Amino acid sequence: METSTSSRDVRTWNVLCHATALAGFFVPWAGHILGPLIVWLAKRSDSPEIDEHGKESLNFQISMLIYNVIAGLLCLVLIGFVILFILHILNLVLVIVASIQASEGKLYRYPITIRLIK
Repeated sequence: METSTSSRDVRTWNVLCHATALAGFFVPWAGHILGPLIVWLAKRSDSPEIDEHGKESLNFQISMLIYNVIAGLLCLVLIGFVILFILHILNLVLVIVASIQASEGKLYRYPITIRLIK
């Protein structure tokens, strides 16, 4: 009985590794990274799965931050506004997909991710 509760807890933390990135829509810039970072730092030693989900989420959010900075610079030539809009929609959709996959016990590999944290 303990194993299923423990397994359920791990799955919940896996989902939170991804879903907390949505905080960035309420706390611009830092929110996307802070949520997953806090969950990952607090729970990474509890399970290799949580560690993996946390690293994947953080790598994606750091990549998105880099892409957003580049798009912000491109706003000087106007194309950046369109790119920023696309990046925000992409971030929202992919975080939701990753959260659903995590709830089903699967590790979602985000596309266009620079894997800085190994």
